[in-house]
Amino acid sequence: MSFVIAVAGKGGIGKTTLTGLIIRNLRRRGKVPILAVDADSNVNLAETIGFEEGKTVGAVRESFSSELSSIPYGMDKDTFLELKLNEAMVEGKDVDILAMGRGEGPGCYCPVNNMLRRFLDVLANNYPFVVIDNEAGMEHLSRRILQAIDVLLIVSDTTPKGVRTAGRIRDLIRELQLSIKNSYFVINRIQGELETTIQTEMEKQGFDSFYGIPMDSLICEYDLALKPLTDLPEESIAVNAVNKMLSEIL
Repeated sequence: MSFVIAVAGKGGIGKTTLTGLIIRNLRRRGKVPILAVDADSNVNLAETIGFEEGKTVGAVRESFSSELSSIPYGMDKDTFLELKLNEAMVEGKDVDILAMGRGEGPGCYCPVNNMLRRFLDVLANNYPFVVIDNEAGMEHLSRRILQAIDVLLIVSDTTPKGVRTAGRIRDLIRELQLSIKNSYFVINRIQGELETTIQTEMEKQGFDSFYGIPMDSLICEYDLALKPLTDLPEESIAVNAVNKMLSEIL
């Protein structure tokens, strides 16, 4: 069985950056191979960890019905879909990435989603670690397209709105009774002491503890230079914070 780590939170708070740093940590510790799942419609995890952008699952799903007539003789729909989904996989050293892409269109995708769920369940079992960068709406979790989660990191930035959104995500998880073993609250891009308004909102939302990831100028430098965050040096303060967090969580 694979160990699944998922990252969730509102848009624009650095979820993809955090996901990249988690993948960096796992690779450095030899926890490989890793399946990275980019479940954000912006699909920028590949670039963050040094991959070329490939085909998305969303594109496969959209074109699947129109391609049914081209199924080779003797091949069933499930096998054909698995073949097409494998084309969306981008393979690399120690890490493979699968981008989910944009959400569903106006058609009915229930049969395709059922096949997709089975494909991902089988695929994930080939990897000791799966790391998921979720989109803000948590569509893929709420539809249970992805398998059970071992660790969910609910991320906020240093704003009351970010903390409030994190509380809503936590409540949604409880409401949907999703299969998540452990969840942790993370505040990203911290600069100095947290403002009183943030602390007040945390108390209101019932977050009595959190992991803090500091603002790191090295990340900005790497982003501007289009360098993968998996190449960040050990002296990066964000790298050190993520390493410490994972040493306690895993």
